[in-house]
Amino acid sequence: MDSVLSQWLLFFFFFTITLTTTTKLARAQLPGTWELVVQNAGIASMHTAVTRFNTVVLLDRTNIGPSRKMLPKGHCRFDRNDAVLKRDCYAHSVVLDLQTNQIRPLMILTDTWCSSGQFLPDGTLLQTGGDLDGLRKIRKFEPCERNGFCNWVELDDVELKDGRWYATNQILPDGSVIIIGGRAANTVEYYPPRKKGAVAFPFLADVEDNQMDNLYPYVHLLPNGHLFIFANNKAVLYDHKTNKVVKNYPPLDGGPRNYPSAGSSAMLALDGDYSTAVIVVCGGAQYGAFIERSTDTPAHGSCGRIVATGPDPVWEMEDMAFGRIMGDMVMLPTGEVLIINGAQAGTQGFEMGSNPCLYPLLYRPDQPVGLRFMTLTPGTVPRMYHSTANLLPDGRVLIAGSNPHVLYRFKAEFPTELRIEAFSPEYLSADRANIRPVIEGIPETVRYGDVFEVSLSVTLPVVGIVEVNFGSAPFATHSFSQGQRLVKLAVKSAVPDGDGRYKVGCTAPPNGMVAPPGYYMAFAVNQGVPSVARWVQLVA
Repeated sequence: MDSVLSQWLLFFFFFTITLTTTTKLARAQLPGTWELVVQNAGIASMHTAVTRFNTVVLLDRTNIGPSRKMLPKGHCRFDRNDAVLKRDCYAHSVVLDLQTNQIRPLMILTDTWCSSGQFLPDGTLLQTGGDLDGLRKIRKFEPCERNGFCNWVELDDVELKDGRWYATNQILPDGSVIIIGGRAANTVEYYPPRKKGAVAFPFLADVEDNQMDNLYPYVHLLPNGHLFIFANNKAVLYDHKTNKVVKNYPPLDGGPRNYPSAGSSAMLALDGDYSTAVIVVCGGAQYGAFIERSTDTPAHGSCGRIVATGPDPVWEMEDMAFGRIMGDMVMLPTGEVLIINGAQAGTQGFEMGSNPCLYPLLYRPDQPVGLRFMTLTPGTVPRMYHSTANLLPDGRVLIAGSNPHVLYRFKAEFPTELRIEAFSPEYLSADRANIRPVIEGIPETVRYGDVFEVSLSVTLPVVGIVEVNFGSAPFATHSFSQGQRLVKLAVKSAVPDGDGRYKVGCTAPPNGMVAPPGYYMAFAVNQGVPSVARWVQLVA
């Protein structure tokens, strides 16, 4: 008996060692790497945006009680209606300097809970809505150099016509911003305000169910100037000039896809003659999980893909390796999409998600159905409700936030998360450093249709076409990056210029429908490896 027991124990020991070794090896062989950027940001970022000065604005909500970052002395906020802190001396927004990884507190006065945002053509971050005293508020953050002292400004001379809580913003071809939806707000309005004020948008009411599922609609500006607007499981083509729906798309199978059941969505890179736009919607919670407060209902793993500009568009379906709720879809400089963060069960809402999805996925749009998803190196920090992901100018993806609690809780299964991480896709691996281009010269400002040159250097000789791609800086919140787009410029073959240097002839986007005016990260991409971006302002 002792001999049999010993054999079983020996078998179990070797089985455990083998399984552990195999798991570690599998993790080590997956693409991509993780790093800790900031141990304690002071706040859990619910909303995140990267500025043209290579700083990052992180924003929580104001009525959340004490954060872990104090405001400068003498800059407390006073609010008699705040249920947690009447005198609040804590920061609820900070700015991160990407060069030093230092954090500076910012002061926000009104509640930004589940608000929306978008960069204006001059690089100012427009931030709208929220809850309570922030419901109709319009705020601006004008970024500054990393050693500056820029801060939030809350506008007193203008406000939203309708309260906007869980709305979506999108910059338009003329540089104005449309603000769509929100809880009990089935309307659209604009900044700067238009004469008609808020305009009825019945589509949002039509798709609302008894657990909402129409909040934070997915909005994409198509290159024909119309808006693709998706909510719940349906989408329309919207003419923002006439405020009319001009097309109804077929429903997407697989249940609701927007808050509180949100997966995520992205428009694939625009290229060629810019006449085609393809939209992808991935993941989501099963209907009923929110109503039932079910934390263990498995999330959807399906994705729908549609040519939004086609004459008779239909959804093409495929499955991810994991079901995912609350994931973020980040457009990489290459045109691939990183799907990261979220959970494999439950729904959006406080204390309502479980089983963190630690494995990112790479979506490769040029591959055939069934081969588009690649599983990447998993993280170790659960990024659940209220987490964000943003592309950085150096090609990494910044990961922040996660607070599935009403207030900050650091002793919980999924604690309030103050750490900021960065994920480096495989294109940043050391074995590709010798083909990574360096932009040596590029105009700071280009006009629509301009022909210009980009000077770059590469260690190894250039083989093939070097792309020059413009990536926007979106406002990331609640699993969707508002205003995200990547535009691949028309380029000529790289011309050698001596000593490993090359010149690439480029043509700027033709109009604001393809790329709205504003600041873009300009990446040179050589054999799938992007340079560090240079900021370029695109103007009319």
